[in-house]
Formats: sequence, C-alpha cells, structure tokens
Amino acid sequence: MSGFAAADLFVRTALVEMYAKVGRVDLARAAFDEAPQRDVFLCNVMLAAYVARSEVAEARKVFDGMPARDLVSWNTMIHGYAMRGEVGMAREIFDGTEDRDAFSWSSMISAYAKSRRSKEALDLWREMRAAGIMPDCITLVSVVSACSDLGALVTGAEVHNFVESSRIELDLKLGTALIDMYAKCGDIESSQKVFDRMPVKDVQTWSTMIIGLANHGLGHESLSLFSKMISEGMKPNGVTFVGVLIACTHVGLVTEGKKYFRSMNQVHGVEPTVEHYGCMVDLLGRSGHVEEARHLIRSMPFEPDAIIWRALLGACRIHKNVDIAEEAMVRLRVLDPLGDGHYVLLSNIYAQANSWEGVAEMRKTIRRDNIQRIPGRSSIEWEDKIHEFVCGDRLHPRSKEIYGMLEEMMDRLKQAGYKPMTSLVLQDIDEQSKERSLVEHSEKLAIAFGLITTPAGSTIRITKNLRTCEDCHSAMKFISLAYDRKLIVRDRNRFHHFSEGLCSCNDYW
Repeated sequence: MSGFAAADLFVRTALVEMYAKVGRVDLARAAFDEAPQRDVFLCNVMLAAYVARSEVAEARKVFDGMPARDLVSWNTMIHGYAMRGEVGMAREIFDGTEDRDAFSWSSMISAYAKSRRSKEALDLWREMRAAGIMPDCITLVSVVSACSDLGALVTGAEVHNFVESSRIELDLKLGTALIDMYAKCGDIESSQKVFDRMPVKDVQTWSTMIIGLANHGLGHESLSLFSKMISEGMKPNGVTFVGVLIACTHVGLVTEGKKYFRSMNQVHGVEPTVEHYGCMVDLLGRSGHVEEARHLIRSMPFEPDAIIWRALLGACRIHKNVDIAEEAMVRLRVLDPLGDGHYVLLSNIYAQANSWEGVAEMRKTIRRDNIQRIPGRSSIEWEDKIHEFVCGDRLHPRSKEIYGMLEEMMDRLKQAGYKPMTSLVLQDIDEQSKERSLVEHSEKLAIAFGLITTPAGSTIRITKNLRTCEDCHSAMKFISLAYDRKLIVRDRNRFHHFSEGLCSCNDYW
C-alpha cells in the first residue's frame, strides 16, 4: 500500500472511531465504505460500533466480509450476540474461535447464565477450568449465578473455594453473588458468614441478605438485619423493602408489615411499586385478612397485575373463600389467560368447597382453551451433577432403584401415620390411581434418589420450580422423622426446612 493510501486508511479509521463514539454509525459506515483498504483494526472498530448499538446483524455482515480476523473480532461478535440473548449464535461464533481468551469464555458463560441455561453455563465453566484459563470476577459472578439458579450448592462452594485459594479479591458484586447463591441453595449459614466477612457492603448486599433470611422463614432475623442496616446509615431501596415485606409475610407479622409499608414513602422516600403492593396483598391474604387485601387492591394508584390477583387467589385457597376467588379469576383470565396455575388453584378451591360443578368447569376450560400445564420439576445435586425429575419420570438411569426406594418410603410413611391427600388430584380417576399419581410427584422421586445416593443422616436438598403441594409437604415431614434426615426444599415461594417431623414454615405457606 502506498504512503497516501496508508495515510488515507489512518484518517478513515480515525473518522470511523470518532463518529462511532458520538453515536453516528451512519457516518462511521460511510467513512468505513470509503476506506482504500480494510485492515483488521478498521473492521474491528466498525464491528464494535454496530455491537454498541445492538445492530448485530449489521456487525455480522462486516464480520463475514473481513479478509482476516483476530481475537478481538471473534470476541466482539460473541459479546454482541450474548448481549442480545442470541445464545445459539454466540455459541456458533465461540466454537469457531481458535485461540479463546478469558473474555471469550466469560461472554459465553454470561450469555448462558442470563438466559437461564444454567446447566450449560456450568458445563462451560468446567471446560474453561480444564483449559487452564484464569477467570475474572465477571466470569465468576455468572458461574455463581448459575449455581444459584440450579441450587447447585456443591459446585457453588467449589467456586467459592477457588476464589479464596486463588486469592481473588471478593468485590461487591462477587461477594453479593455468593451471599445470594448460598441462600438460594439452602445454606443460609454460609450466606451469613460471607455477609459478615465482607468489609464493604452496599445496599444490594444488605438487601440480598435480608431477602435470603426472609425466604428461609427467618423473618425476625431479617427484620433485625434491616434495623441494623438503617442504624449504620445505609439508605434502603425498593428491593430492600421487598425483602422486609416477604419477611413479614412468611411469619405472619401483619401489624409490622403495615408499618414498614407506610414507612417506605413517609420515612425513606421509596415509592411503593406494584411488587410491594403484591407483597402486602400476600401478607394480608395469608393471615386471613382477605377482604382487606381486596380493598387494598381496589385502592392501588395503578392497575393491579396478574401477580397481585394470583396472590389474592392463593389466599382464597388457604381460607376457602370462593366468592373472592372467582372475582380474582375474572381478572386473571384477562391479564394472563394461559396461566395454568390460576385454573389449578381455583379447581382446588372448588374442590375444598365440594363444588364439583366448578371443578368440572375448570377442567372443561383447560381443555377448550388448550391451556398447557407447566410440569413440576424437582432437582437434586449429586456427584457434581444436577439430577432432575418430573412427575412419573422413568428416564433416569437409576430409575429402578428410585422406584424401589419410593415403594419402601411410602410404606414407612403410612406406618408412621401419613395419609395421601387424594382430594388434591382433580382427574376423574379411582382412588388408587389418585394415590399413585401423588406418589410419583417430582419431589418424592428426587427425595427417593437422595435417600439411595447420600449418606445416612446427611441433609437432602431439593429445588422445585413450582409451589410444592400440600401432600408432598405432609410427606416430607414424615420422611424427615422416619429416616432421621433433614430436608431443605426450595419451591417457587420460599424454603422449607424439614426436621424431626416438623417444617420451619409451621404449615404457614
């Protein structure tokens, strides 16, 4: 290339950079198109400009047209697809990258974690470690978040040990992620230890610990921590108050909950959102103040969403209020017409009231509107792997052993006084078939697997994607007594700690 051409290329590159920085990608592209030659650096500048504006399709055109690429080119495209949630395309570019660096791995692991493809995130993390690549804090936060999502306590603890043995600085984001991970994996004691050891804490750190304690049913401890947070001069935010109100909800502190709710705006300058109103509806409804919960919904300064009406519907199930349940269902059919959980809840309410016509109507609606039920999934971690089960699952390699343990388990529970709650099964089948249906719930399969794989006396930890049913809750209390095991079960709403025939929720969930 001549001296003039080289100078012109330099000028064009500078123009592309300048226009990209001020957001004029159209002018940057014009300067790019007029360049006498496109070297790797110039193309990378244009790639970055498009990715910064989330115009990944345009970036891909530049990428595909590059005569040569370097690691920056590949990483920019991985990052671009990852930021848009196009995980498959990000993985395609990642797999085509020959000399990956920490950024390549971090972007891909982060993409999986943000897309809730947590198992793939952890698989890639193991590949990264096998390749000898040293992770940065951003990567570790993504890995720890994936462990939180899956309830992968063993893997999460291994990551924590790696952080400590590698003397990686525990910054605010990583420390808070570890607090969240331990709490969501059922080890609230380790969560508290990480929190206590952090020399610097921000509002997110405090809020994460407050929510963790609340979700484990440690409402008084959660509120005590909130008081300490205030006394240390930390200003709470909306997330903090979600944790505070959850703490009140799980232990039935109605008066305290109302006080905290009023103080949000009046004392702390935090405007309540629909999420905070949802917490209050849940608090009032669970404690039997269903009419007051309905009045609160009607007085809200904005339109209630499906979550709020579902909270009211859940309260109606607990307190057998058919009239208000039907009112909530009218709203839910508009706001979330395909939400399977609403119909199941109302069916249960009708069944409790012996309104079998109502149950039949719900069944007919589900069939007519082709409402797809979300299958319950329960998972347990064993030997660095997450083992997942659905109701009636027979795909696990150790299925024969699992069902053998399941039969033995149910015999022991019945001898101890357990009675299957067949009224919960809304299918038109005989009692024996209903009982069999309950036996094969995903939680019971996961626990049976835990009993055959873990040492006697050790804790069994289960993660469930939906709210655990009353029958499984009852069975777990008997299992903890009959097998002298502690069970820690995380469902969609909270944690349940079962020990010696009792649950930490005191049957208030």
